[in-house]
Amino acid sequence: MTAPMEGGRRRIDHVLAEDFLAGLSTAPLAEVRDKRHEAEQEEADLSYVRRLLQGRMDIVKAEQARRRDPSSTGHVVDRLAEILADDRGGAHGMGRHLSVEPSRVDEHRRRVEKIVADAGISDVEARTDDELSAALDRLGEFEREVSENRRRVQTVMDGCSAEIARRYRDGEASVDELLSSHESGGQPG
Repeated sequence: MTAPMEGGRRRIDHVLAEDFLAGLSTAPLAEVRDKRHEAEQEEADLSYVRRLLQGRMDIVKAEQARRRDPSSTGHVVDRLAEILADDRGGAHGMGRHLSVEPSRVDEHRRRVEKIVADAGISDVEARTDDELSAALDRLGEFEREVSENRRRVQTVMDGCSAEIARRYRDGEASVDELLSSHESGGQPG
């Protein structure tokens, strides 16, 4: 689904290419910032896809739970707001603040909808228990793939951020340059 391909043209292919961080310590600061921004955008997109997949998984799990509870009445669709409420508890993700919104939202939504259609769970109440279990396994496999790629992208972001911090710490970059760049419309950080 989102696995990077060597020599591919997608942003994930570029960000996770072996040579993406090559020469980072000698690259111009603006280039390092651009690379970090590119990785951050990919991380935002992967996070969005991951949330969509988790939402679908929550719906399947809710239907399975409804079937196990003999006193359960009603339909899953009547409880969607409750099912999809973000109540996973504890810390979410890596505690990162992203300064970008997901891009290509419609493309990501279509991709997840295709997975859902392929898994045969567009109507969870019409599926057998075995079909729901198989669909949950398939969605879980995709979610794990997206999560692994997201972790890899976060490592790239960390590499870029560490290089930027090193430059400020070692006096190779200054806050004055940062402020003038920010005031002229450049990216912060």
